[in-house]
Amino acid sequence: MCEEKRRALEAVAEDVLSCKRCPLHATRTRAVPGEGDPCARVMFVGEAPGFNEDLQGRPFVGAAGNLLNEMLKVAGLSREEVFITNVVKCRPPNNRDPAEEEIEACKPYLLRQLKIIQPEIVVCLGRHSARVLFELVGLRFESIMKARGEPRRLTVSGLEILCLPTLHPAAALYNPRLRNLLEADFRTLARLTSTCREGLERWF
Repeated sequence: MCEEKRRALEAVAEDVLSCKRCPLHATRTRAVPGEGDPCARVMFVGEAPGFNEDLQGRPFVGAAGNLLNEMLKVAGLSREEVFITNVVKCRPPNNRDPAEEEIEACKPYLLRQLKIIQPEIVVCLGRHSARVLFELVGLRFESIMKARGEPRRLTVSGLEILCLPTLHPAAALYNPRLRNLLEADFRTLARLTSTCREGLERWF
């Protein structure tokens, strides 16, 4: 099963690498489809690649990625057992926020990845990721500070998941006072991942 999922994810990655659905293809160095365990229970969805990600073609490999690795340890997880991707698969120039047309162009790739991996938990890293997931199911998104830390059961394209919004690691780098909030959310993630699928009812 995992090998079948791996091949399906590779097909998505090939489509991403050749994608010209939005103007970002003209300025990217490398597209960043995502990486990780095709049978992951936990999937992380960030915003968009940054400078280092654009060079290496891998998600979260810069300073924010180093902090994410630290937070994974807080949750008792490793990169090897999760899947990490972004809403937008190519770097917006100067690391600006992704435009709506870019999000819409990339959304089908994210939905394909969700359908293939079928994670139990999706951690939204930052407001753009959380907003996309919320809007897919018709929920109003106000701000990441209001949404963070509270697991929600969502049904996305027929797949039932727990969505855990949290801060983007870059936000905690820019404002170290936010690190405690990020750590708290990853401790919540640790409790979620230690609970069997049948036991997730107690979170609601």
